[in-house]
Amino acid sequence: MPPANTPVLLGKVAGTHGIRGQVRVVPYSGEETTIISLSSILLQGPDGTLESFEVANAVAHGKKVLLALRNFESINQVLHLVGRELYARRNQLPPLPPDEYYWCDLLGLEVATVDGMTLGTLADIIATGSNDVYVVRGEREYLIPALDDVIVAIDLDAGTMTVSPPEGLLDL
Repeated sequence: MPPANTPVLLGKVAGTHGIRGQVRVVPYSGEETTIISLSSILLQGPDGTLESFEVANAVAHGKKVLLALRNFESINQVLHLVGRELYARRNQLPPLPPDEYYWCDLLGLEVATVDGMTLGTLADIIATGSNDVYVVRGEREYLIPALDDVIVAIDLDAGTMTVSPPEGLLDL
């Protein structure tokens, strides 16, 4: 597990909202509740540095989050924030129930089947309407549905995920 103060990428400022200094954030995980729970955020500047901002208010707005940052009261004050990626410190993230994971913990896991066939590394996650899809890259790319009957085990300490793919999923 990464250190408590490690920055975790959560989304991106997609635009402004209204004239009172709010920004529209697109969560990368498709889950806005984590961003809404934050009292402060980090935004990556053009030079790659992370700058801290206090959150005055955050609400869900469809599949996006509207953020009001403390001391920003007009659209002109937040225009320069559009396009920046949004991070939070690891220790700011709310605890998860058993058998739920943050995407940042899953990316990079080595994925193998229950039969011991190595598929590759979990390289990306696609949020869909019904379930996430894990993009596993090795000798080829596999799209693994994140379903309870497909994902058999996740061992973060060992850095592994074991899957039982449905018939035909691994066929060329």
